[in-house]
Parts: sequence; structure tokens; C-alpha cells
Amino acid sequence: MTPDHLLTALRWRYATKQFDPAQKIPADIWASLEEALVLTPSSFGLQPWKFFVIDSAELKTKMVPVSWGQTQPVEASHFVVFARHHDMPETEIDRFIARMVAVTGATADSLAGYRNMMAGFRQKAQNEGWLNAWADRQIYIALGSFMTSAAALGVDTCPMEGLDPVAYDTILGLTHSPYRTVVACAAGYRSAGDVHATRAKVRYEAADVITHL
Repeated sequence: MTPDHLLTALRWRYATKQFDPAQKIPADIWASLEEALVLTPSSFGLQPWKFFVIDSAELKTKMVPVSWGQTQPVEASHFVVFARHHDMPETEIDRFIARMVAVTGATADSLAGYRNMMAGFRQKAQNEGWLNAWADRQIYIALGSFMTSAAALGVDTCPMEGLDPVAYDTILGLTHSPYRTVVACAAGYRSAGDVHATRAKVRYEAADVITHL
């Protein structure tokens, strides 16, 4: 990818309000976008999340009234709900250490210092009441990575915070699970009738938002 390719893709993308329901994302492109989610970086590498790809038309229909009436869940080719691990327990750290052992060949003993550092961080976050806020911030890293990857592949997206997360959790059966809805994102191809597609992007000049020190 060239610098021009990247900037063209980012200038092309916008929060798509109307998707063309007849256009579906090809399987190979979608597989790449799912892998982009898997490859998302996170603090310590802990990945305190799960991504729910909603294939069921029935579930998508139920999401419209609890998404401020927005129709993207049913019109888009794919719909992803980004959920954080709620009150992430210390066992998740041990799970991650086990994964590190399996992938890298390191021993659990050699990773004990790292494990204890993460456990200390988690305990401090829990004690001070910002553990879930930390996890929410990780979710937005994943959302940004997903949207940028989609734009690079010519896929439209619409991030959706305009939703009732408690209702989403109920619809998706997450209420008694370890996960809680944070945000969602529709993906597909824009409708020819979406007037937002041709509107100019309103952004501050680079000099207004970037400072070199």
C-alpha cells in the first residue's frame, strides 16, 4: 500500500448511513476483516474483548429499535458487536499467559514477572474503579483498526454508539456472560441514495490538531 492509497481510502470512507442490502461483502474480504480484528493490538496484549458477528436476520431486526431506530443493522452486509470482558478476572491473565506459552514456546516460569505485573495492574484498576473503562478503551482500538482495514479494502462502515447496550446484551444473551456490549459497527457497501457519501469532510487543518515538539 502506498501513502496515496492509504489517504485515498481514508478520504473515501465516511459513516455510512444507508447501505445497499443487495451487496454482500465477498467471503475472502470478510475473512481478512475478521483477521484484522484478531490482530488488533491491546494493552499488555490482553485482548479483553469478544467480537460478535451477527448473521441472524431475526437478531438484526431486533436490534433496529434498540439502535435509536437506525436501520444499518438490517441493511448492511455484516454487523459486528464489540463487547468487553466485564470485570475481567485474574484468570484471564493466566489464560493469556497460557496462550503465550503455546505460541512462543516460553515457559510459564519465565513469564512469571510479566504475569505478576499484569495482575498488579488489574488489581489497581479494580480497586480504583476503572477496570471496565480501561477495557472500553481497548475496544475502541479494535473499532478503529477494523474501520481502517475496511476502508483499505473498499468496504464501507458505520460505527454505532447510538444503541442501548443493556438491550443488546439481552438480545444477544450476554446478560449472564462475561461480556458486555460497548459499541457496534455495520459493514457493507453504500447505497447510491446515501446523500452523506458526497458531503465534504469537515476536519480542522493539520496545524490545528498536530503539534511537533
